[in-house]
Amino acid sequence: MDDKDIRILAIESSCDETAAAVMRNGREVCSNVIFSQIELHKLYGGVVPEIASRKHIEKVNQVIREALNDADCSLEDIDAIAVTYGPGLVGALLVGVAEAKAIAYATGKPLVGVHHIEGHIAANYIENKDLEPPFMCLVVSGGHTHLVKVIDYDAFEIIGRTRDDAAGEAFDKVARAIGLGYPGGPKIDALAKEGNKEAIPFPRAKVDGSEFDFSFSGLKSAVLNYLNQCEMKKIEVNRADVAASFQYAVIDVLTTHAICATKEAGMNKLAIAGGVASNSSLRESVRKACEKEGISFYHPSPIYCTDNAVMIGAAGYYSYIKGVSHGLDLNAVPNLKIGERL
Repeated sequence: MDDKDIRILAIESSCDETAAAVMRNGREVCSNVIFSQIELHKLYGGVVPEIASRKHIEKVNQVIREALNDADCSLEDIDAIAVTYGPGLVGALLVGVAEAKAIAYATGKPLVGVHHIEGHIAANYIENKDLEPPFMCLVVSGGHTHLVKVIDYDAFEIIGRTRDDAAGEAFDKVARAIGLGYPGGPKIDALAKEGNKEAIPFPRAKVDGSEFDFSFSGLKSAVLNYLNQCEMKKIEVNRADVAASFQYAVIDVLTTHAICATKEAGMNKLAIAGGVASNSSLRESVRKACEKEGISFYHPSPIYCTDNAVMIGAAGYYSYIKGVSHGLDLNAVPNLKIGERL
């Protein structure tokens, strides 16, 4: 290996995936290991924090060993340890942070704390070798819906955010209401392909005075009211139509806001990130809108949209080369704001 290469061992444990990866120079994936707890949490219809934390403890050493083996390197070959320290579930975060601190202490390697959402944004760098800031990024996940102006690799400005439910959260709640179960996003995406997206005119919310903010609680309530009315009137519900119409309402708002924000900022590059960015209809909607407006569109492969350590390694690399490191007093910050630094 070239002596100038920088290898980052990255750890991610913010929710229900225990993940480790080795990244070279921020954009080359040497290994990517993810242990998903989805099957375990399906029993409960969502993530149970205590169970997630225990499972992280069981699996974290295993995924790190596997990541190092897959990358054909040892801890001696690693230049720094990157770890998600927020936002997320506090118990889950603590497992990854404690592990990263232990490795950093034992090896004498630098420790780099990474913001989870900034990691999602950095996922776009992995396969899009030409993508560099500045650009606009639509971050859509179970807990976050943000429009972020990416000014530099470590400089961000939030242009819009959700005022209530995040898009992914709305997907999960509607999926549960129509009997699809957990996780809701992929199941609604699949069922929507069988339905008519214009069958039910669900509302698109606008936030007064904040044209780029989002609100999905009213849409969620509209779906629940529609289902209740059908039940009271003994009308058979076409679940595919409900899924398609709901998804269309969400994607319409996400796409419109993202395009308008990109144009208003005078930018010509738009990226998407986060778990919901793997939704096939959202990707197609944004792609078509960008094509129409002459905006370059970027997105990660689905495997890098959901939680993974590769994105943490990418973000960690850009922090590391700018001299960012943390002490062994690094702690989990479950409500960490984007752009916030310790």
